[in-house]
Amino acid sequence: MSSENLKQEYQALQEELRSHNYRYHVLNDPVVSDYEFDQMLKRLREIEADHPDWVTSDSPTQRAGAEPLDKFTKVEHPAPILSLGNAFGKEDIRDWYERIARLDDRVRNTDFVVEPKLDGLTVVLHYQNGVFTQGATRGNGEVGEDITENLRTIKALPLRIPVDEKGTQPPSRLVVRGEALITKDDFEKLNQRLEKEGKKTYLNPRNTAAGSLRQLDSRMTAKRPLTLLVYAIVEAENGEVPNTQWESLNFLRQLGFPVSDASQQCKTIDDAIAICLDTDPDSFPFEIDGMVIKVNDLDLADDLGVVGKDPRGAIAYKFPAKSVTTRLEDIRVNVGRTGVITPYAVLEPVEIGGVVVRQATLHNFDFISEKDIRIGDRVLVKRAGEVIPYVIGPIEDVRTGNEVKYTPPKTCPSCGEPIMNPEGEVAYYCTNSACPAQLVRNLEHFVSRSAMDIFGLGINLVEQLVDAGLVNDIADLYTLTKKELLRLEGFADKKAANLINAIANSKSQPLYRLITGLGIRGVGQVAAQDLADRYRDLEALSQVTQSEIESIEGFGPNIAESIVEWFEIPENQEILRKLKTNGVWPVEEPAEEQCPQPLEGLTFVVTGTLPTLSRTEAKDLIEANGGKVTSSVSGNTNYLVLGENPGSKYDQAQKKNIPILSEDELKNLIEERTP
Repeated sequence: MSSENLKQEYQALQEELRSHNYRYHVLNDPVVSDYEFDQMLKRLREIEADHPDWVTSDSPTQRAGAEPLDKFTKVEHPAPILSLGNAFGKEDIRDWYERIARLDDRVRNTDFVVEPKLDGLTVVLHYQNGVFTQGATRGNGEVGEDITENLRTIKALPLRIPVDEKGTQPPSRLVVRGEALITKDDFEKLNQRLEKEGKKTYLNPRNTAAGSLRQLDSRMTAKRPLTLLVYAIVEAENGEVPNTQWESLNFLRQLGFPVSDASQQCKTIDDAIAICLDTDPDSFPFEIDGMVIKVNDLDLADDLGVVGKDPRGAIAYKFPAKSVTTRLEDIRVNVGRTGVITPYAVLEPVEIGGVVVRQATLHNFDFISEKDIRIGDRVLVKRAGEVIPYVIGPIEDVRTGNEVKYTPPKTCPSCGEPIMNPEGEVAYYCTNSACPAQLVRNLEHFVSRSAMDIFGLGINLVEQLVDAGLVNDIADLYTLTKKELLRLEGFADKKAANLINAIANSKSQPLYRLITGLGIRGVGQVAAQDLADRYRDLEALSQVTQSEIESIEGFGPNIAESIVEWFEIPENQEILRKLKTNGVWPVEEPAEEQCPQPLEGLTFVVTGTLPTLSRTEAKDLIEANGGKVTSSVSGNTNYLVLGENPGSKYDQAQKKNIPILSEDELKNLIEERTP
């Protein structure tokens, strides 16, 4: 092949690989297999090996990392890379709005853009004639550190723009701002790999991303699953750029930059506030710690100026903190209803998400050992949603040497019997089936809201009944008398009568609640409901075989085995006899055949601003009619519900030929499909 033809092949390969890289890492819509991509990349490397003088900085091969640096050099930013003022509630947002409206009346007639506040490392990217030339950290806002070689390893970062099919031309000089981060899934996979390799795992995605980009050896950075989202134009020369934030995001997307699909344009500040308050941070594939409200008119935002280091034209609404650091004062253990011994942390009280936390789970004893968690450590604690707080790991850098390593107990703290750790299992067990702590936990579970829901029967009263010898299993609750209760400390006539009535009322609970309350390992409310739908009472359920249970969707061999084993235990058979004798024996009536819901089996994505429904209301409407709503367009999407000012989801839906519905058409679809 002639040199000219080879050069043409080389340039064509570069362009094709850039396009495939963009489709895979930015659009999440690949059109070739990994094998085909690898073969093209292999061919490109072969040509470059023979013609090293052809290699340019934007070649798809230039992402593996370069030789280690001695230190980072300083980079002066072309414009200040400002921080943001914070708001912690709708009142704070409203105060910010009123302040800037008093400064400039135009604020009352402008619209806004709401974007996720990404919890990663801020980066500033420089492009000259469409080629990536330099990247830096934010630093102090005026001067950052040059991390160009590390940023080259991020596959979502375009080494040359444009890379999209539209060929949108960038200004000859372009500086943009973005956030380097690691998705939650990639972070979990990274830690799993490191754990298998016997290496130290990381505490959270944010610190991992920041640490990876500040490696002097960019070959180490290349091994980390970093990605990128871009959200602002810092400076542009010799080319037109939009004068609104919303158009800027679309312009950046057209140039081939990865831009978050979660950003929304809002007509009023009330709409912006509603989005902030409705946003669930756990629904994002990456960590966010708030939402940013920006004045959409960039000229107006610029005219509003800066106060301190915060631009007046934007505000960050911060979610209540869900992870904090505090001191681990002690490690103690609980005995569960199945005898499992579980460690928990006693913490120096700390507020997380508006709740004061004094205890947190430590998962299991292996977790304590693997993370090297010590009494006296400063630890990172997280509370996601409404779940129990848990310890992520220790902050080793601040250890004083006074921390104490933890050794699991040899005997049960409740009954003093030996603790066993079966081979191949993580859990430790108390070997005493008559352990008082297990009985207390069984009863606590039985009377809980998710099971028999016996009002007034809390953990302290359960312990009191067990200590007094009045209750030896769950069925004994139904033989308690008012006379017996009055002999206990703290009981008067009314309290005793109320408890007896509450216990009697629980006899009318449906079958699934009683099955839940039995405490069969692996059978929660959902599984209990499935069993109650199939079997009319506990007698019918007690006679099923393991293979019959395994035939029910969602039931594997482990759960099926535990169900069969529970009903075979003589002590449990006696409990069932006592329950039936005392009238605790719900019988499920055959279920009436239900009409299918109109949107059953259909998956929807909602994008843009709808005329009368908020996104939450649209989601509720779809789900109430049996449909499913997801956040991203995929091959499983049946319809895209489209409003004004949609994001990239509209383009993705068009490429995949997914039907588009307006709000009215969605309502018509529900009406047409309603039996």
